Amino acid sequence: MASRISSAVFALLFAAGPLGCQWHPQAVLPAPPTVVLLDNPLFVAAADREFLWNQIVDTLDDYFQIQREERVRLVGDVLIEGRIETLPTAGSTLLEPWRKDSTPGFEKLHASLQSIRRRAILRVIPADGGYLVDVAVYKELEDVGHPLRVVSARATSDLNSWADRGDKTAAGRRSPAGAPSNWIAQGRDTSLEQRILGQIQARLAAR
Repeated sequence: MASRISSAVFALLFAAGPLGCQWHPQAVLPAPPTVVLLDNPLFVAAADREFLWNQIVDTLDDYFQIQREERVRLVGDVLIEGRIETLPTAGSTLLEPWRKDSTPGFEKLHASLQSIRRRAILRVIPADGGYLVDVAVYKELEDVGHPLRVVSARATSDLNSWADRGDKTAAGRRSPAGAPSNWIAQGRDTSLEQRILGQIQARLAAR
């Protein structure tokens, strides 16, 4: 009799085992939120181009210092696209949570460990029924692998040659003595582009 009870208990535990394995904490965890990427350029249906431009400038000013802006303008019967260029801005670190140019996660950590800067070029392109807002944020890493102030006679000659040719740095401005830029291009910062586009979209929707 005892042997039959033991066999029955063993069979019950054996049958319950797979069920217990199927109930795993991971099975009840909520699915990660779906990240919806905005189109870049982003289409906005805005009839008032002055309002649109002011919202874009106010948004971009939260991240960068604007160097040059050319508003969308009407020339004859044709709308000419607008363009905004910013000055390079040093990337904000983990110790600067109030600054928003470095997005949370990798970008904020990268700017804390390396010398990072960003600059933006934003275009407002007239389109049927509205405008296309194109945001390009370029990220650069400072090259500090070699002393910047040690220049040999050969290098001095090269610098004079660069100056005579009028070469420009990657930022589009002349470096001291015509020297090549010590900033290395790191491509586009798409996370900040998305943040800027999202803020512009939210501003326009709240009108």
